[in-house]
Amino acid sequence: MGASKADSAHSPIRVAPFLPMLAAQAKSEFLMLARVPAFTIPTIVFPIMFFALFGLPNVHEGFGGTTVGKYMLASFGAYAVISVALFSFGVTVAAERARKMTALMRSSPLRPLAYLGGKTIATLAFALVTLIALFAFGAGVGGVRLETGQWLGLFGVLLLGVFPFIALGFAVGYLAGGNSAVAILNLINLPMAFGSGLFLPLPMLPHLVQQIAPYLPAYHYGQLAWNVIAAGSESTLSAVVWLAGYSVAFLLLALRAYGREQSKEYS
Repeated sequence: MGASKADSAHSPIRVAPFLPMLAAQAKSEFLMLARVPAFTIPTIVFPIMFFALFGLPNVHEGFGGTTVGKYMLASFGAYAVISVALFSFGVTVAAERARKMTALMRSSPLRPLAYLGGKTIATLAFALVTLIALFAFGAGVGGVRLETGQWLGLFGVLLLGVFPFIALGFAVGYLAGGNSAVAILNLINLPMAFGSGLFLPLPMLPHLVQQIAPYLPAYHYGQLAWNVIAAGSESTLSAVVWLAGYSVAFLLLALRAYGREQSKEYS
């Protein structure tokens, strides 16, 4: 009996495999998002509605070397993915903090990397669903026609370039309360999208807005999409550098907010 106790004392701690844990967390996060109508309806319907209002009336009219329909489809694709990233991270993290679920998860076998990775995968999956719905509407109702490479390019740059907004949503989730996160994110999302030229092309906006736009992350994100349809005014490399800088800045802000909460709870 003494030997068995000694063996158990020196036996290695078994850790759950990471990839199954990540897959289960991603599935759980995706289902949680999909089951909240207050999240799913606006993120899927609003970009389609905005494209119908701003893009459809002049869908085949020429604009900046392309057409209004193509330009606005790329613009509202960017807006759609930004919205998914901000709200899926910002609102859920703030709500989990308010319900003390983050403390519960810290006491569970769930690894922090699996938690963040699961949220990121779920966000990208839901963003993909949103883009498919928007692009299907643009092609089916608006008659927007792009080459296969352009369709794939839009999917690629919009999904791969979204990480600054995931980091920003994560930061807001740890800085805002459970009841204020939605309002704060709306105050960030809508003005930023408008000021970056996602709702109306920059030449149509006031001069002051045009001066501010290049300092907004959504402007450089939009440039990635516009470059796919040959309508951008900034090189892809420059846009990537700007977005990488914003990713680092927002991630540092998120980590600082996270660290401050950890020290407050466990000091």
